Amino acid sequence: MAKKAGKTPATAAPEAPAHNERPMPPNPPSAPSKELHVFPNPQPLRDYLIQFQVPEFTCHCPLTGQPDFAHFTIDMVADQLCVELKSLKMYFWSYRNEGAFHEKVTNTILDDIVAATQPRYARITAKWYVRGGIYTNVVAEHRQKGWKQQPAVDLPSLPMERGLLG
Repeated sequence: MAKKAGKTPATAAPEAPAHNERPMPPNPPSAPSKELHVFPNPQPLRDYLIQFQVPEFTCHCPLTGQPDFAHFTIDMVADQLCVELKSLKMYFWSYRNEGAFHEKVTNTILDDIVAATQPRYARITAKWYVRGGIYTNVVAEHRQKGWKQQPAVDLPSLPMERGLLG
């Protein structure tokens, strides 16, 4: 372990970083946080789907203390606000050392995203990895009062063109 140097005389050359040290980045990684940051929706007049994939969610079983792992998919149609990605990452990271039942944590995450962004629609699908031979999937939804999904457009399936004739 390299020892940090104190003040050096004005005539001494500055010490180079030790072999195993590197300079601190200008913006070091943030700490886990339950704070979700938002920004204005760039297209508030249009319904469009925003999907987040969180394949490495971790928390602990509140009964055994063993780690639980899940793949979260968040689908949302924003209204006036969108959630900022780095804050979402730090938010998910904040569960790493917490004990939580699958159903509780999935619904809490939905409640927190809805409180921060007030979306027209949000659905969270949590696919929990096997525990005791049982896979658990939890799906929770929120719909803004009065919001109705637009009908899906069914496009014809066309063969893929490869640029070759014949």
